[in-house]
Amino acid sequence: MKLSLRLITLMILGVASWFVVVSCATLDAQQMGGKLPPDLVTDYVYRIIKSERTIYGKYVVQRLKDENIVRASEHWQQDKALPLPAQMFRMTSELASENSAFSYGAISPWSLNENNLPNTEFEQKAMENILTTGLPYKDYQVKDGKKYYSALYPDKAVSAACIDCHNQHPSHKQRYPDKVFKVGDVMGGILINLPLDP
Repeated sequence: MKLSLRLITLMILGVASWFVVVSCATLDAQQMGGKLPPDLVTDYVYRIIKSERTIYGKYVVQRLKDENIVRASEHWQQDKALPLPAQMFRMTSELASENSAFSYGAISPWSLNENNLPNTEFEQKAMENILTTGLPYKDYQVKDGKKYYSALYPDKAVSAACIDCHNQHPSHKQRYPDKVFKVGDVMGGILINLPLDP
């Protein structure tokens, strides 16, 4: 009974943080009515995203794995497991971006998913800045004909679950054999695109 109650509590905490991210992320610059500067809006959204990722990675996935309750798996549906932190992040970002020009996601020069490599000029410059300074990079950009205020924040490994998945993944070993992550390392960036055009 005690074990089940802890599992339920952790799952409720994870789901609650997920809904906070989704509900806050649906705000765009037009809904703000210009009352908040875009760099402050992206900072707020980032803090929510970072909290959700930390709670899910450390207090759900890692803890349940350590206690041998349930594990996370890349094939979580077939394995009856938890989604990996990166998969949970992608699912929340897809839900938050539905029917909106607002978007957020993870990019990394060591991404396991080629769709998450830094592609645009902004993303490449921002990633280089983060890896050099460890600080967020923010600027305006035009993407697909729309104007955005975009920000890239360092995405650090918060638990062993994060680094174990990347370091041991066959794609990582093949593409980045010399890159071995440790807890606390910057693994990439969290990209937030805030639409400015109506």
